Amino acid sequence: MRKRHNYKNLKIWSLGLEIACDISDLIEGFPKHERFDLTSQISRCATSIPSNISEGSSRSDKAFSTFIDYALGSSFELGTQLLIARHKNYINDKTLNELETKIQEWQKMTMGFQNGL
Repeated sequence: MRKRHNYKNLKIWSLGLEIACDISDLIEGFPKHERFDLTSQISRCATSIPSNISEGSSRSDKAFSTFIDYALGSSFELGTQLLIARHKNYINDKTLNELETKIQEWQKMTMGFQNGL
């Protein structure tokens, strides 16, 4: 029988969910005209992170690794979207740095976890 991962017990899922919630709160303050552009893109990137972890956790380790790749890709995309948001002055340097630090911490943890699969 294949081993399954309980995603709710995974630190990478918990931190990914925390990032997604931080982003959800953050984008509420973005201008309304960005609703279908940058706001939507950032939201999709952020929610993709814990979503791919939870979806992949039900699969084989090889398939789970693929879902982790998707989550990692979304995290790097999110970093780029946040730089665009900073350029447009939707977020300040402090907020950007805090989020970048949290995302980088998540990326390190996730790559370590993935290497252990």
